[in-house]
Amino acid sequence: MERNNSRRRFGLALGLLFLAASAHAQYQKGPDPTSASLNATSGPFSVATSSVSSLAAVGFGGGTIYYPTTSGTYAVLAISPGFTATQSSIAWLGRRIATHGFVVITIDTNSTLDQPPSRATQLMAALRHVTQSSSATIRSRVDASRRGVAGHSMGGGGSLYAARDNPSLKAAVPLTAWSTTKTFSSMQVPTLVIGAENDSVASVTSHSIPFYNGLPSSLDKAYAELNGASHFAPNSTNTPIGRYAVAWVKRFMDEDTRYSPFLCGAPHQSYATGLVFSDYRSTCPY
Repeated sequence: MERNNSRRRFGLALGLLFLAASAHAQYQKGPDPTSASLNATSGPFSVATSSVSSLAAVGFGGGTIYYPTTSGTYAVLAISPGFTATQSSIAWLGRRIATHGFVVITIDTNSTLDQPPSRATQLMAALRHVTQSSSATIRSRVDASRRGVAGHSMGGGGSLYAARDNPSLKAAVPLTAWSTTKTFSSMQVPTLVIGAENDSVASVTSHSIPFYNGLPSSLDKAYAELNGASHFAPNSTNTPIGRYAVAWVKRFMDEDTRYSPFLCGAPHQSYATGLVFSDYRSTCPY
C-alpha cells in the first residue's frame, strides 16, 4: 500500500512539474536566444508602427506603437523618455524590443518637464490606450495580463513609481533613472536597474545604486552599471542596454526561462566580465 501511495505521490509531483513547465512555455515566442541574436539591432519579428496623436491620447502626450506583424498575442510594454526629451530619444529601444515579440508604446509626456510621479501615471495611461483604445489589429496582438514599464531618467523614475503602485505589472526597466524617492521597499515587480558609471545627471551613487539597494532583497532584481557611460547612453543604440532589456522582459513578461542564462549564467558571465559593466549585482538565479 505504501509503495502504491509513493508512486501516486511521485506521479502527482511529475504532473505538477509538467504543468508548471507548460505554463511557462505557453508564452515562449521565437527561436532559442543566442549572444549574437541578443546583440543584434533587431530580433526575429517584423514590426509595424502606429502613431498615437496627442488628441487621441488620454492621460499622456501621444506616442508610437510598435507591434509584430505576425498574428498572435504578445506582452505589452510602455517606455517613457526623460526630462525635456520626447519619444524619439527612446524610439530605438521600443522598436528593438518589439522585434523580439512584444507590443511596445514609446510615449510623449504631457509636458517635457513632467516629474517621475506624473510619468508613472502616464505610462499606465499609455498601457490602457494600447489594450483598450488602439486599433483592432493592435488589440488583437495584445495580452493585457502581461504588461511592463520602462523609461529613461525621469521616465526611469516614473517606471519605478508605476511598478511599485501596480504590482500586477510583470517587469520594470529603469534606465539611468532619476527620482527624489530612493527606496521602493514595497516593490513586487521584477526590476532591472541600469545605471551609467560616468552619469553626472543622476549619479549611480545617488540614484541607481540606492534604487537597487532599496528594492526588497527577496525580489527578482538586477543592477547593471554601464562601464564609462554617461546619463544619455539610453538615447542612442546601445548593445548592452538592448541585450539586457530584451533578456529581462523576455524572462519576466514572457516567463521564458530560455533567457535566464543571459542574466545569470555562462552567457552573461562571458559577456559582462569584459569592459561592458563596471558593476553588476543580482538576486540570481531566476
